[in-house]
Amino acid sequence: MNTAGTIDRPLTNDPQKQAPMKPSASEPAGSATEDITTTGAYESRQNRTREMQLIPEALARAHMHERLHEAERERRAVRLATARRMQRRAERASLRARRALAMAVMQ
Repeated sequence: MNTAGTIDRPLTNDPQKQAPMKPSASEPAGSATEDITTTGAYESRQNRTREMQLIPEALARAHMHERLHEAERERRAVRLATARRMQRRAERASLRARRALAMAVMQ
């Protein structure tokens, strides 16, 4: 049985082997764009497919890039908080040392 394929289920998935689309009688002449070569259609279809397949990869890469920057900002914030805490501790130790020296001089 030799039945023709439909648009949804073509006989072959190779665009070079598919029959070119014929304009219908209901369409006015010249309303559609000119026929292009099947190799051009095949290449553009392949490029679009490749680009579409790379979109999730690019999104994942951007997401990971953002997560890395977020982690670096978090580490900087933790280091800054630690440095401020140690500075306050050093200032308190310095004040205790001054008081101790003043007490020693006064006696």
